[in-house]
Amino acid sequence: MYSNIRIVLVGTSHPGNIGASARAMKNMCLDQLYLVSPGDFPCAEATARASGADDVLAKATVCGSLGEALKGCRLVVGASARLRSLDWPQLEPRECAARLVETAQQASVAVVFGREQSGLSNQELEQCQYLVHIPTNSEYSSLNLAAAVQVLAYEIHQAGRLITDSQAHKKGAQEAEGDLPASADDVALFHQHLEQTLQDIDFLNPKQPKLLMRRLKRLFYRASPDQTEINILRGFLSAIDRVASACRDRK
Repeated sequence: MYSNIRIVLVGTSHPGNIGASARAMKNMCLDQLYLVSPGDFPCAEATARASGADDVLAKATVCGSLGEALKGCRLVVGASARLRSLDWPQLEPRECAARLVETAQQASVAVVFGREQSGLSNQELEQCQYLVHIPTNSEYSSLNLAAAVQVLAYEIHQAGRLITDSQAHKKGAQEAEGDLPASADDVALFHQHLEQTLQDIDFLNPKQPKLLMRRLKRLFYRASPDQTEINILRGFLSAIDRVASACRDRK
């Protein structure tokens, strides 16, 4: 179960934070570290701050994009300390951990942490089904990256402890593959297909997109479609594409 849980750090500028995050992960039985465009890695400072979690650093996967780091994941949660103008589905840390652990019994999941200074961009956030916010002192909400990883890793470990081997086996036997949320990469392809179709039928103006696609992504993330449902939606879009193409040919 824990081997299906990825901790993804995006654009980390300080190598010490990578090492400290690896230490926090190993404390809580997590070892799947993904680094998206790190500022300085590998680095002796990261190894020093890992304090014995060298194995987590050694097997860390370095990626060129967030999409690459999320490939194959069925549930993606972005960690953010900032409130945004456009609401995104949000989870409390404990609820977030429970959902991650539940899905991780059968498929890969990810928790995504942003840059030390600016966090996750809106574009990166749109690749996450949910947003998790760690409640802090309203007058001093600055939380170090590794500390945030430690908090969520602890909640994940506690959620994992509540699941006995017999319960996990029973749940795994009862749930079919089709009941799992579709993978992040398949959902991303669906969103690309949807955007292109909306442009082709003149429903979406690419020069003035406003917030339409972001709102649609939020809607489908709330629905959490499984693989079969994504296939149905892609087929629906393909049918629209064919009709739209035929109409253009007749003109």
